[in-house]
Amino acid sequence: MASPRVDAELLAAHVLGVSRGRLVLLDGVDRTDRDKIDALVARRAAGTPLQHLTGVAAFRHLELAVGPGVFVPRPETELLVDAGRALLSRPDPLVVDLCAGSGALGLAVANELPTARVVLVEHDPAALRYLRRNAESRQAAGDPAVRLVDADVTADPLLPDLTGTVDLVLTNPPYVPTGTPLPPDVAGADPDRALYGGADGLAVIRPLVRAAARLLRPGGALVIEHDDTHGTAVPRLLVAAGYAEVADHRDLAGRDRYSTARRPPAGWKTAPS
Repeated sequence: MASPRVDAELLAAHVLGVSRGRLVLLDGVDRTDRDKIDALVARRAAGTPLQHLTGVAAFRHLELAVGPGVFVPRPETELLVDAGRALLSRPDPLVVDLCAGSGALGLAVANELPTARVVLVEHDPAALRYLRRNAESRQAAGDPAVRLVDADVTADPLLPDLTGTVDLVLTNPPYVPTGTPLPPDVAGADPDRALYGGADGLAVIRPLVRAAARLLRPGGALVIEHDDTHGTAVPRLLVAAGYAEVADHRDLAGRDRYSTARRPPAGWKTAPS
């Protein structure tokens, strides 16, 4: 465990039904709860992800239901929400989250921009179970503008009813090149179908780039997470697909992490070389 004390405290707080900060205020822990905590700590030490033990993952201002079968959202993916919001030009945008998984990206936008309409697209049955739970919690909180769609993002046409109307596409697709060594807590926990994107890691990204170009309205934007080896490859795909304002961005660790681009507005012409 990279942070054994923090993880142990979070597991204790989970069992006791209190926040981590309130643990110091407790007078003691009974034997039954202590045994539960010890059992969870042992599983964590053996490599089970903390989020699988607690059943939740923190993402920006949200607490999302997660578990075996769905990708656990990472802190670096939070950067995509900021990037996407900065690219919006309308107060009531239509936002599509492709390869939604737990719904982290789209639901974060819905939470932080209540005027947005958000469409969450996922196809994997295991991931859909968690996505439905998380989407339903938003709808129960009075947010009917969240729509869930069971669809394969590589299928054509994708979301034909939204062609040319979307303001922002956010996506964290499978992008790890097959055969790439991964840390045990990633390779042994997150499902392969949410991690690997073919031999070069671009097998899902290629059709997704084309689908997003069709969905976006003129001037609409795409934000796409990619492998840290794709800092040149993904921008090239975007340029080849006709996008404008293509840029690549690094995460807080300095690794190439995501690309942004726009569908060219009407009348846009490529600058002469």
